[in-house]
Formats: sequence, C-alpha cells, structure tokens
Amino acid sequence: MASKITFIGAGNMAGAIIGGLIESGVSPSDITATAPNESELAPLKARLGIHTHTDNSAAVNGADVVVLAVKPQIMRGVCEALRESVQQQSPLVMSIAAGLDANTIDQWLGGGNALVRCMPNTPSLVGIGASGLYANAAVSDAQRTLATQLMEAVGIVEWVEEERLLDAVTAVSGSAPAYFFLMFEAMEEAAVKLGLPAETARRLAIQTALGASTMAQRSDKDPATLKQNVMSPGGTTERAIAHMEDAHLRTIIADAMQACAARADAMSKELSGND
Repeated sequence: MASKITFIGAGNMAGAIIGGLIESGVSPSDITATAPNESELAPLKARLGIHTHTDNSAAVNGADVVVLAVKPQIMRGVCEALRESVQQQSPLVMSIAAGLDANTIDQWLGGGNALVRCMPNTPSLVGIGASGLYANAAVSDAQRTLATQLMEAVGIVEWVEEERLLDAVTAVSGSAPAYFFLMFEAMEEAAVKLGLPAETARRLAIQTALGASTMAQRSDKDPATLKQNVMSPGGTTERAIAHMEDAHLRTIIADAMQACAARADAMSKELSGND
C-alpha cells in the first residue's frame, strides 16, 4: 500500500489502525496523525514513529487517504475547516465516525468527494476486528481496494452496497462485543452460584468463547450444525439449549439487534440534522 495516509484524530481506534498498518508493512513515514495538541500526539509518535501535526489542513496536503477519526459531535466543524484542502487534494476520504451518513459528510467537505464510511468494532484495538464498509458513487475500484487494505490491518472487512445496511452492521458487529461481554458476565455470576470462584469461571467462559469462535471460523459447517455436534440426546448440553430456546433467547437477541439498528438510524438523523 504505497499511499500517504492522514488520520484526523489520534484516539484509540486511529492508533489501533495505524499500528496494524505498520505491522502489515506500511512505512511509518507514509502516515500522519493530527490532534489539537502536540501532547496528545507525542505517545503515538514515540511508539510508532509516524508524522504528527496539529494543523489538520496542512496534514491533508499530499495525502492519498484522509481518515476522519473524530467524534461525531465535532465532525461538522472539522470537515468544514478541511473543505478547501480536501477539494484541492481530492483524496479518498474515510469516516470511522458512527451515525453520520456519507452525504452529510460529503456536503460538509464541499461535495463530490470519494467517500467511504466504515463501521469498525472495539476488537480492532487488538487486531481482530470486524468492519463494515460502504462507498459512495465517487469511489473508484482502486480506492475500494485501498480502503479494504487499510481496514484489513485490524481485522476482517465486509462491504455493503446500501448505506442503510450499516445500521445492520452496527447491530451484528459494531455493538455486538458488548453482547458477548454481557454473556460472560451472566455466565460468571451463574457459575459462582454453582460454587466456582469468580476468576475461574471468568477464565473458563472467555476461553470457551474463544474456542467456539475459532472452531466456527475454521469449520465449513454452519453454526446450527456445530451446535448440534456438541449436543448428545438426553445430555447436559441438550438440556441447557432447550432451556434457552424455551426462554425465547432467539427473540431476545433479534429484538435487541432491531433496537440497536433503530437507534443507529435515529442517531444518523439527529447528527445530520435530518430528524
């Protein structure tokens, strides 16, 4: 990936992506990150050896890719201040801000920009994330490839062809790490009631989740088959699964994901002023 990449914002997610890019072979000299104060940038510069800047517009000059990694609430001001530089440079613009639609960001940047929206998740911070990407009509095939390579530095990438489907991505991967953390929490509490020490229960639950996900990744069987393979007729697993089914766990999960997607849609309208 022989491209100049500028990150507007130097928070945890930007740092994770930058670290992944360098591990994948991108030269630190091709990466710039910005923040309002040099003190915020010093740790990243010292750890990764990238360029840093406190002037966003200056940092965009010469960039092939500009990654918008600031909070949604300040995105408008950041984009409007960058408008002239982005219009002159015409880089691929990538936004990792939740809830702001591509058209809104494009208009804040002056319009006509090649823009990719990305919905990463927090496991990206440890290099095993899952990101959903959407490209507007101005993005070329080469730029789609570039965006894929950039986000694959911290995990897997799945493209959606309709922007509204990013709300579904939010429900199935963006917010979903918290679903599993809730599961770990509940399993730990239940195991303690069964007599196990909390730390033992936590380690067993987390390792089992890691093992199950690794099996699912490596297997050519679907989750339903893998589940069935663990269950013996009249056995312990069958009894546990039957109880979950009787408690309508599938409905609970479906309703929770629907609520998540609906909130993502509402936030988009609120942030863009289209509510």
